[in-house]
Amino acid sequence: MDTARTDRPADTPPDPLPPLARDFVVHFGEMGSRWGVNRTVGQIYALLYVSPQALNADQIGEALAFSRSNVSMGLKELQSWRLVRLKHHSGDRREYFEAPRDVWEIFRVLAEERRRREVEPTLSMLRTALLSTPANEADRHAQARMREMHDLIERLSRWLDDVLQLAPETALQLMGMGSAVTRLLEMKDRVAGRGRGAAARKATPDEPAAKRQRRTPTRKD
Repeated sequence: MDTARTDRPADTPPDPLPPLARDFVVHFGEMGSRWGVNRTVGQIYALLYVSPQALNADQIGEALAFSRSNVSMGLKELQSWRLVRLKHHSGDRREYFEAPRDVWEIFRVLAEERRRREVEPTLSMLRTALLSTPANEADRHAQARMREMHDLIERLSRWLDDVLQLAPETALQLMGMGSAVTRLLEMKDRVAGRGRGAAARKATPDEPAAKRQRRTPTRKD
């Protein structure tokens, strides 16, 4: 799933962004606020993602017309999300940055970071609430609702752990199955339902022998 990058001299400035790449960069900047990052961070990440080579801060600022301070702050934010990697070139003291090459690795990192920043604090609050003793009926109702939310998030979190541990090829095959997974689960439920019905019939106690004997006509000689 890796995409090869072109190795070029470190001092080579980035090529002017072609229209397709520029549209991608602009879109990521516009979407940044919806994802919890600012426009600068979104555009820097998009540039590094489509760049065939690692870029230093000066090259990023030149390509996007950003100030050095804005580039520096944006790169620090992306590093905190583990969405860029730091590189060094022999004989060059400047730092170079690149986005992970594997899109599955990007998804895995994003999922882990969003869970750490957003899901885990919510789960921690819910666990604390569920350990509390409700003071009245309103609290009992609220606690029951919070338990439903806690249980669902816990289940989804465990499912995500299982998915993230899969090899990329296996995960893609699983996603490609689509509705086949639903049909398989429906078939399992039908089979389980028939099995439970048969077990219930088998568990029904037999008619007592004495009752059967009373129903049997007595033969007269």
